[in-house]
Amino acid sequence: MQIKNSVIAITGGGQGLGKAMALHLAKKGAKLALIDLNEEKLAETKAECLAAGSPATEYFLCNVAKEADVESTFAEIPKKLGGLNGLINNAGILRDGLMIKVKDGEMTKMPLSQWQAVIDVNLTGVFLCGREFAAQAINHKQQGCIINIASISRAGNMGQSNYSAAKAGVAAMTVTWAKELARYNIRAAAIAPGFIATEMTAGMKPEALEKMTSGIPLKRMGQPEEIALTVGFILENDYLSGRVIEIDGGLRL
Repeated sequence: MQIKNSVIAITGGGQGLGKAMALHLAKKGAKLALIDLNEEKLAETKAECLAAGSPATEYFLCNVAKEADVESTFAEIPKKLGGLNGLINNAGILRDGLMIKVKDGEMTKMPLSQWQAVIDVNLTGVFLCGREFAAQAINHKQQGCIINIASISRAGNMGQSNYSAAKAGVAAMTVTWAKELARYNIRAAAIAPGFIATEMTAGMKPEALEKMTSGIPLKRMGQPEEIALTVGFILENDYLSGRVIEIDGGLRL
């Protein structure tokens, strides 16, 4: 896929990894549909993308876990930007905690609400956006590419039953979609980041960050721009489909 003038939607596009991806693609001349719930962040990112070289950038307020929101958003994108060629399923949340914890003789359990919140956004949201993107791309007879953001936690990570389960599901859906959608000239691939320096990790205590990075063979956290580079590679390589690319500095959980 040629990135220049392609219309690419990015969920969670207002900040963090989503913003880094948007700016990288803007410099390559992509038209961008930024999807998030924080209008202030979306407006800031839109302005930066236009300044970076995007010929057209629009933003859309959308809760990816709500079917009606997703359907209306993806129906609106081609109307405003003239088509829909790519989707980066990046929106996600964390609600970490042990499934069962016993301390001083008292047992606590992960609440169902804590499990469900992560599944709703990180798994169901990916499904809904992928489904609606595919429908629009097929209807407009356009070549398409879906990139799902998974995680190395998909292999299982202590304190992340909900997150690990969701990301394992995202990886499996990616392979499934690559098989199902190839007949429509739509590819699907995924990126599984390791520990990446974002706003989320910036608030961690220095000693926690040091412990985290000490276990990474490259002895540093990844940068959002390094994930963005991988996004560009997947979009431009038309023979890449059905694979999960790990960008983790050599870390294995």
